[in-house]
Amino acid sequence: MSPEEVKARGWKELDIILVAGDAYVDHSSFGTAIIGRVLEDAGFRVGIIAQPRWDSPEDFRKLGKPRLFFSVSAGNTDSMVSNLTPGLKPRDKDAYSPGGKTGLRPNRAVIIYSNRIKEAFPDVPIVLGGIEASLRRFAHYDYLSDKVRQSILADAPADLIVYGMGELQIVEIAKRLQVGENIKDIRDIPGTVWKMEVKAWKELKEKSKGTAEEQDRQEQGKQEQKESDESESGNTVEDIRDTALEAAKFFKEYIEIPSFSEVSQDKAAFAKAFRTYFLEQNPVTGKGIVQPHPKTIIVQNRPMRPLTEAELDHVYELPFTGEAHPSYTEPIPALEMVKFSLTTHRGCFGGCAFCAITQHQGRMIASRSIESVLREAKRLTEKPDFKGIINGVGGPTANMYGMMCRSWEKKGACLDKACLYPRICPALDTSHKKLLELMQRLRELPGVRQVFTGYGVRYDLALEDEEYLEKLCAHHISGQLRIAPEHFSRRVTDAMSKPGKEIYEKFADRFTVFNKKCGKEQYIVNYLMSGHPGCTVKDMIEMAEYVRDHGGYTEQVQDFTPTPMTVSTCMYYTGLDPFTGKKVYVARDKKEKAMQRALMHYRNPANYELVYEALEKAGRLDLVGNAHKCLIRRKEKQRK
Repeated sequence: MSPEEVKARGWKELDIILVAGDAYVDHSSFGTAIIGRVLEDAGFRVGIIAQPRWDSPEDFRKLGKPRLFFSVSAGNTDSMVSNLTPGLKPRDKDAYSPGGKTGLRPNRAVIIYSNRIKEAFPDVPIVLGGIEASLRRFAHYDYLSDKVRQSILADAPADLIVYGMGELQIVEIAKRLQVGENIKDIRDIPGTVWKMEVKAWKELKEKSKGTAEEQDRQEQGKQEQKESDESESGNTVEDIRDTALEAAKFFKEYIEIPSFSEVSQDKAAFAKAFRTYFLEQNPVTGKGIVQPHPKTIIVQNRPMRPLTEAELDHVYELPFTGEAHPSYTEPIPALEMVKFSLTTHRGCFGGCAFCAITQHQGRMIASRSIESVLREAKRLTEKPDFKGIINGVGGPTANMYGMMCRSWEKKGACLDKACLYPRICPALDTSHKKLLELMQRLRELPGVRQVFTGYGVRYDLALEDEEYLEKLCAHHISGQLRIAPEHFSRRVTDAMSKPGKEIYEKFADRFTVFNKKCGKEQYIVNYLMSGHPGCTVKDMIEMAEYVRDHGGYTEQVQDFTPTPMTVSTCMYYTGLDPFTGKKVYVARDKKEKAMQRALMHYRNPANYELVYEALEKAGRLDLVGNAHKCLIRRKEKQRK
C-alpha cells in the first residue's frame, strides 16, 4: 500500500498498519488479507506494508504513524520454513513472493520487523500474529540454531501476541485501544499472550505463598501469631484477604510451567512444559499458562473459541478481490495454487504428531454454511479468468467439513484421547453427508465444469463413508489423488500418531474398486517422510521394500523438519515422548538422515552409495544384487 492509496481513500491517518513477510494478496487464503478485511469491516482504517526492506526503518515509516498499533506477521508460514530447506540450505523459490523470488523476507522476520518499527515509532504498540509468532509463543526448540530459544515475545519489543485464528482478538484489541485503554492493561482477552514484569510475578507468588500460610495458621489455630504478623507488616485482615483472593484467583486460572532457564538446560523439563501447554489448548476447559523468562514473564491466556458458522460465513464473504496487489508485475505462485479454491472449514482433529495445526486452529471443526460456500463459488464463476474448474474444496483436511463430536460443546476436544488414533472414536460423527451435499451443489452451479479435491483427504475417515469415496472417485479427482500415509512401518506411524499400513491398504483397495466401477483409471500418489523421530534405517528399508512390492515408488518424499510446537519436534529435541516419558530414537547425524532419504529414492543412481551404505549398516546386503527383491544392483568391484 502506498501513501497515495491512503490519500485516495480520503484518510489523513491510519488506525492500524499490518506488516507482513508475504507479498500482499487480497484473498481469504492469506492471513494478512483476512485480518485487514476484518478490521476494515469493524470500522478501522487499515494500511498494509508488505515485505518491507529491513536494513533500516524507512519502509516502516512510509505510511506514517498509526493511531492505534502496528500488527506484525512473518506471513502464511514461519520465515525459517519459507527461507530454508530441511537441510538448512537457502530455498530457490518463495511461493509467497512476486515471481517466486527469494530474499524478500529475513529469517526471524517477526523479531526484525518489530525492532525496525520500534526504531521508527518508539511509542506505538506492537501486536504480533500469524504462524511464526503463534507457534513460538513459549520457549521453543529452534532448528536453525539447534538450541532452545525464548518466547518470541521475550525477544521482540512487542506488547501482545494474538495466537491462533485471530479475528476476534484483533478486533477486541483495536476497540479497547480506540476508547483509550492502555495496551499494557489488556490482559484478559482469550487467545492472546502478554508480558508480566518479573517483580510483579514475584509479588504474586509471594501473595500466593502467604495465602497458603494464612490458611495453615487458621487450620492450626495460630491466631495470635497471625495477628502479630499483621501488626508487624501493617496489613489489616481485610488487606491480606484481598491479596489472597487476587493470588488465589490467578493461580486457579493459570498454570506455571518450567521456566526458560529450566527447559533450555533440562530436556525432561522441556517435555513436561510441552505436555502441559499442549493439553491446555482447549477453549472450553483450558487454563492459561505462565512461563518465567529471565527478564520477563510470559503469560498465555486460554485459547479463543472457534468462530460460529455465522461468523465464519461473514469473514469469508468480506469483499476480497481474490487478486494480488496491482503494483506487482510478476505473479505470486501461492495465489496461483489457491485462486480458484474454496475454504469450507477450520480446525483439524487428525492429531498428526508433526503438524502444528491443532496448536493454531484447534481440534474442533468450525464449518461455513453450504449457502455461504455456494455464494463464494458463484463469485468465482464471474471472474473473467475462471475456466470452469474449482481446484480445491476443504480446509486443513479436505473431508472434515461439517463433522462434530458430541463432547465439543460442553468440554471441547478430549484431553485423554485422540479423535482418530489409534482408532476412530465412536463419539465422533464421521458422516460426509453435508460435504456430499455441498460438492453436488457445487457441481450443479452454472459455469462450473469440474470440482476437484486432489489432496488433503484423510483416508481413514473416507473409509467410514463409502458413498463419499465413490463420489470422490467419480467426480472429484483429476487423475491422481495425493494422500499422506507418511510411512509404512508400524513403529514410525505410531510415533506420528498416523494410521498403519493396514488402513492404507484397505483404502487403496476400495479406491481401486470404485475407480473400476466408475470406469476411470486414476492413481494414488503417496506423500512419505524420512527422518521422523522413531524412524531408523531399518524402518526406512522396510518402507522401501513395501514401496517396491506395491508399486508405489514416488519422488514425493520429505525430510522431517522440526518446527516449533509440534509433538514430533519435542521428541526430536528431547528424545522423549512427552506424554509417556519413554525414550524415542532420533536420527540426528546428517549422514544417517541422508541415508534414510536415499532409501526412498533407491532407483536414483546418484543415491547408490548412500543406499548401499545403509543396507550394509543394517545387515541387509541381501537387497543388493540382481534378484527381483533387490533394491540396487551389485557393482562389478563388489562381486570380486
